[in-house]
Amino acid sequence: MAAVGGHPAHGGGTGKESAPIEFRDAVEALAGARLRPELVLSPTPAPRRLAPFAYAIGATVEVDGEELADGRLVLLHDPAGQEPWHGDFRVVTMARAELEPEMAGDPMLTEVGWAWLMDALQAHGAGYTAPGGTVTRCASQYFGALADRPSSTEIELRASWTPSDGRFERHLAAWGDLLCICAGLPPAVPTPLPLPDAPSLGGVVPMPARRRPRPH
Repeated sequence: MAAVGGHPAHGGGTGKESAPIEFRDAVEALAGARLRPELVLSPTPAPRRLAPFAYAIGATVEVDGEELADGRLVLLHDPAGQEPWHGDFRVVTMARAELEPEMAGDPMLTEVGWAWLMDALQAHGAGYTAPGGTVTRCASQYFGALADRPSSTEIELRASWTPSDGRFERHLAAWGDLLCICAGLPPAVPTPLPLPDAPSLGGVVPMPARRRPRPH
């Protein structure tokens, strides 16, 4: 189980004690999340302009000393609520990983990437509303002095959603599993838990092959 840590950004005060009790409880819930051992968490500054209160966590997926994926999760809180959120909390995430060539060429890659997130939330029983995001495929071909480097393709998923259940630890665990799936590891929870009003994902979503070790 990975330990949870992060950096807060608080409006209207200088310390965590100045934040509303709802926000403090949410941060404590994140600290109690049970995360996969492949996840290595690190402190990261929280944004100060998106909401009055924010808390950020950075993470990498590491297996056998190799970093396979990285990302960031930010928990935002606005006691007055924000209309696009449909609530007073918002989770904002990013996940990024390099893919094997055979997976990178899949024409359904972006749709599959979004389904990984929906699957992870559903599998961890994380209730949510108003999800939105982008999945980007970035291919790199090297030339000149860098021509000996193999071409590469990276997937980057940026998403946000409003927790509807108050179980913030489930949302963090789902995001951690998403990072691991992007890295080519199997999901931690194989059987999705039923959620009211959850969208149908149409069966099992294919996972990418785990990337081979980079040549030294």
